[in-house]
Amino acid sequence: MDEPIKMKNNGQISIMLNVQKREKTRKIEGRPAAAKSLPSQHAILREIEEEMNALVGMQDVKKTLKEVYAWIYINKKREAAGLKTSPQALHMMFKGNPGTGKTTVARLIGKLFQKMGVLPKGHLIEAERADLVGEYIGHTAQKTRDLVKKAAGGILFIDEAYSLGRGGEKDFGKEAIDTLVKHMEDKQHTFILILAGYSKEMDYFLSLNPGLQSRFPLVFEFPDYSVNELMEIAGRMLKEKQYELSREAGSKLKDHLIYVKARNKPSFSNGRYIRNIIEKAVRSQAMRLLTEPHINRNDLMMLHSNDFKLTENT
Repeated sequence: MDEPIKMKNNGQISIMLNVQKREKTRKIEGRPAAAKSLPSQHAILREIEEEMNALVGMQDVKKTLKEVYAWIYINKKREAAGLKTSPQALHMMFKGNPGTGKTTVARLIGKLFQKMGVLPKGHLIEAERADLVGEYIGHTAQKTRDLVKKAAGGILFIDEAYSLGRGGEKDFGKEAIDTLVKHMEDKQHTFILILAGYSKEMDYFLSLNPGLQSRFPLVFEFPDYSVNELMEIAGRMLKEKQYELSREAGSKLKDHLIYVKARNKPSFSNGRYIRNIIEKAVRSQAMRLLTEPHINRNDLMMLHSNDFKLTENT
């Protein structure tokens, strides 16, 4: 009989700041109340940090995102003090394998920039090659312009962006690149472009257009998850779905991940891989319980080792 196992789950630390109380104290002591923008801006930072802490790993990404916040915040303070500010394009490049959280972080950045007043909407428009490249001359430029228009006030997120440069000089993908470059310059303060994809492919893609490299001052590296991080992701997914792993099932899953990670296949999809495994195990559990005459709450929640039909291509 499989025994229950407790999955590790890092809790979020909630920090509450009572602004009204602090301002009231200052008034009583005869001190001027702090500017309202200061606590509200830092409240934004705490909110974003809490959401980032809910994500597994990505320490360098979290650090870079906080640096971006600090730069925007201090620039606003310099402007308010009548000092010169250095405008900087905020177009970004996300490098990493599938399932490493690139789209999730893009949504979070949109939310942060909207709250800070950098973007009026902060919404995310996701696109791929088929959404930009047309079938005849001029069609691609129009499709690309339409996407930029939809992304106005928010973020245009293009996944597997390197695919735009795969067809050679006569491919319409080059027309999409040229159109994007023009809009990045002409409308750099009305939308943010994020290009995402595999690290090596993205490096090659940048070499196709000399103007691309300098237009992406912010580069985020999304490393693959470690085995322990993948197990933590599994634990969070299971908790959200109200399932538990038996001790034997947890050991079986971890051993499988150690094996798969050692194979170092480029097609490994990290978080997506874990999600697929869990969804298959849930279906397998359902089939197992289908023939059981009596089913209690624990039966419905527990995933056993034989529910995990693990293969290298899971």
